[in-house]
Amino acid sequence: MFSPKVILHPTDFSDCSKYALQIASDLATKYKSRIIILHSVETLGPANVTFGEVASQLEPEGYRDRLRNDLHQEKPAAGPDVLVDYLLAEGDPASSIERIAREQHCDLIVMGTHGHRAWKRLLLGSVAEQVIRRATCAVLTVKCPTSSDS
Repeated sequence: MFSPKVILHPTDFSDCSKYALQIASDLATKYKSRIIILHSVETLGPANVTFGEVASQLEPEGYRDRLRNDLHQEKPAAGPDVLVDYLLAEGDPASSIERIAREQHCDLIVMGTHGHRAWKRLLLGSVAEQVIRRATCAVLTVKCPTSSDS
């Protein structure tokens, strides 16, 4: 029987990600799994800092602090036996997700998908599709419910 001990939840802070976190939390509670909540950005360097941070010499640490703070706002509704870790990664999101899943010996990745069919997705593939192709563990993609799905 499949019983994941480590669940990776990549987040982009969207409503879809928040919904997927609820499902990851339910699974983690059921199986007493550890949840790793991951946020990946292309760069943590000065390219993404605000003018105020540059002017006050906080670059890029101020940007990292903001991201860490946003990441720690993601609170799973998991049971008391569930350990939650937070990771911030730099690089291509799909590559970061695959790498962290491998390094942390994850049994399951639970991630939201928007289900868009934009031209960019057709050319490059969505992050979820890339993760499904590359991951060495099970991947559960969660589509956000819409009002017509209820």
